[in-house]
Amino acid sequence: MTTDPLPERLPRPPTAELFGQRVLGFDKEKGTIRLSFMATDAFLNPAGAVQGGILVAMLDDTMGPALWVMNGEETYSVTIDLSVSFLAAAKPGLLYGEGRVVQRGKTIAFLEAQLSDPDGRVVARSTASARVVKA
Repeated sequence: MTTDPLPERLPRPPTAELFGQRVLGFDKEKGTIRLSFMATDAFLNPAGAVQGGILVAMLDDTMGPALWVMNGEETYSVTIDLSVSFLAAAKPGLLYGEGRVVQRGKTIAFLEAQLSDPDGRVVARSTASARVVKA
């Protein structure tokens, strides 16, 4: 991972603020990124766990930036499909997202991500394909 200022220019959708998204590190050559999110009580389901749709959005907001740091500012991505496996209940508080570009073509990229809690327990994993669009 590097301290390149590129993530400071990362496009930040409103969900980045809502989820307290922070860039912790990235590797442009490998197409990887590590982020943190803050899951607040407002995101909980009646069972007291973070609602699954919130976790999906955090995963999507991890994979897109992984592709963006690899491609640079000339492109952005549009998710075509996304599959998620929920592995454990996520408690409110800090969550870590790790995203990776599995394969990148001219117009389509294949991505994966996982969310883990501060103890390193993976709570959800995802794979996605995304269209690469010129900015």
